Amino acid sequence: MIPQDGIRFAFGTLTALPVRVTRWDREAARAGMLCAPLAGLVVGLFAAALGGVLLLLGSGPLLAAVATAAVPAALTRGLHLDGLADTADGLGSGKPAEDALRIMKQSDIGPFGVITLLFVLLAQVAALTELYGQGWAQGAVGAAVSGVTARLALTLASRTGVPAARPEGLGAAVAGVVPVRAGLAVAALVTAGCAAAGALLGGYGGVLHQALAVLAGLGAAQLLLRHCVRRFGGVTGDVFGALAETAATASLIALVLVLG
Repeated sequence: MIPQDGIRFAFGTLTALPVRVTRWDREAARAGMLCAPLAGLVVGLFAAALGGVLLLLGSGPLLAAVATAAVPAALTRGLHLDGLADTADGLGSGKPAEDALRIMKQSDIGPFGVITLLFVLLAQVAALTELYGQGWAQGAVGAAVSGVTARLALTLASRTGVPAARPEGLGAAVAGVVPVRAGLAVAALVTAGCAAAGALLGGYGGVLHQALAVLAGLGAAQLLLRHCVRRFGGVTGDVFGALAETAATASLIALVLVLG
């Protein structure tokens, strides 16, 4: 596998950046999902940069937080948020798997989706506001860590043993492509990298804070993944979007709680 194929797959499917996916086979999908945290890092850095620019121009932490939360939505064309809303509608419907999956494919958003979007975005903005209130560096690292954790959750959700709920779509393309050991190795590497970034902010305490934030995000995503597999019979593209938003939000909340 040429690494470039994996990078193209990761950025071409997980972001709206102008990257053309040249291969769409299982091997490319495996490399792409292993590279997913890299795409998350780029998204997080763009988000942190915009928040920093606004702070330099004199805005308060709230406006910087809103802009930071908006960047990942823009760089995915809202697909992860849409997946979150669709998954919430499917889970909230209480219907059998086949009917729930049909609800998720509909273009409209139901009440469960609207409510979930509202509270998730409010939680992200609130957490980022608190982090920016402590300084630009705290907010920037929080944005980067949440972006990386969101995509790392997708790497782990693509591991062997997690089935696809449908025979088509992104879920089917990446379901089960990542060997468990490879996924765990990437998770360990990413967690160590986030911990190292935390060391620059707060020494040993920062290391622990950032590592706990990553683990909290992954834990929340894993709980949702297990529930979705049980309810839908596997993963879909919408479920992947929901996992990303859940992991990002949980990691930000964890950062606020441990830093508070």
